Amino acid sequence: MSIQKKFGGKVKELRLEKGWSQEKLANIAEIDRTYLPDIEKGNRNVSLAIIEKLSIAFKISIKEFFN
Repeated sequence: MSIQKKFGGKVKELRLEKGWSQEKLANIAEIDRTYLPDIEKGNRNVSLAIIEKLSIAFKISIKEFFN
């Protein structure tokens, strides 16, 4: 499994734990709502800036995405 798919799966898992829609997470993280589904599917090679925005939205450290 690629790192993109692992990361996307973790984003989806965290989002569902919070009970958030993709649109809500995109708004909180200040990323385009059409970009998030591709992240969750592992179709995007996300930048560190996007990873940081998502970690802030989830209130977790960047490291926690990769545990």
